[in-house]
Amino acid sequence: MKKRNKIIYWAATVFLAVGMLAGGVQQLLQIGGYVEIVGNLGYPLYLLSILGAWKILGVVAILVPKFTLVKEWAYAGFFFAMSGAAISHIVVSHSVNEAFPSLVLLIVTVVSWYFRPADRKIISVSQ
Repeated sequence: MKKRNKIIYWAATVFLAVGMLAGGVQQLLQIGGYVEIVGNLGYPLYLLSILGAWKILGVVAILVPKFTLVKEWAYAGFFFAMSGAAISHIVVSHSVNEAFPSLVLLIVTVVSWYFRPADRKIISVSQ
């Protein structure tokens, strides 16, 4: 892996991990304005606990070595959570400012996934 790609991967991954961990903890504890946001979007409050727990577990999955299949699932979960959040804000006619954090984390998720090193990828076995 080229040094540039390694720097991009780790910068994106650390940013993603910090963002998801912070959001996950706040959602799990239902603090930081998430109760109001989820209420305005029309979702039930228990969704915060589910998303928060999964985000925290996803951060652990993308940071620990090995477990490539679990990493793929974590990246997919982050992608669906962040795209769903952005779309939810847009559908209920919130300003772009409301959707911006989820769009940033969506882009960072894709960048981290794309630049991940070979030992963090699923390798297909040809027969």
